[in-house]
Amino acid sequence: MPDVSDTITYSVEAGIGTVTINRPEKLNAFNSGMLLCIRQVLDLAEQDDAVRVVVLIGAGRSFSSGQDLTAVLPNDDSGRPNLARTLEQDYSPLILRLSHYPKITLAALNGPAVGAAANIALACDIVVAARSSYLQQAFVRIALVPDVGGTWLLPRILGPKLALALALTGDRVMAEEAKAMGLVYRVFDDADFSTSVRNFAASFVAGPAMAYRLIKQAFGRSPENDLETQLMLEAELQGEAGRTDDFLEAIKAFAEKRPPVFGLRRNK
Repeated sequence: MPDVSDTITYSVEAGIGTVTINRPEKLNAFNSGMLLCIRQVLDLAEQDDAVRVVVLIGAGRSFSSGQDLTAVLPNDDSGRPNLARTLEQDYSPLILRLSHYPKITLAALNGPAVGAAANIALACDIVVAARSSYLQQAFVRIALVPDVGGTWLLPRILGPKLALALALTGDRVMAEEAKAMGLVYRVFDDADFSTSVRNFAASFVAGPAMAYRLIKQAFGRSPENDLETQLMLEAELQGEAGRTDDFLEAIKAFAEKRPPVFGLRRNK
């Protein structure tokens, strides 16, 4: 594991790779080493055939409070903070990694996800949240601009007007409201959160891995495609899916009136 494995921990159990942001005394605030470590762990999980879904969660009472403002930041020639370099070196590679990641990623908001942390969560495929948790585009509260993909993700999820309002106000969005907006897929009770997340993640472990990967490709390329191009892409990916062992098993199971058992042979 990387040197900062005390602040980012990783475990694999029953097909679920769990990445824990483990700096609870700082509300899991990020520094450069932690962000690098998350990318390294994602590499490990991608290379491990036993891992079918990756869960990102926080330790303690926070998912993450975002960037650690007490950390040493790079300076420009005038001696003032060079936040552009921090984003380019530390955050942008992680967001791009998540956006192209082949396996399912699940952000589990056990507590507040603030600033950069909110947008890292939104860059995951699915977001689930504890009932007491919230997301917050808190950048304006410290005279900054939403970053870490926030100005790209939020308008596409919420629409431009609501996204802009959240950025300009820096308001907290509690879990239930975030679900109503489409930022969060499911809300679980705090008392049962860990078990609920594990059960939800486990539902993907027994699923069709190649179909998940192809679905992610289709949706990932959709924003840049016109309808005709997307239809051609769907045909291409569906052709690939139709040649998998999992699809043949699904057809057989349908004929036999039973649930399919996916993953009998590894789909490459």
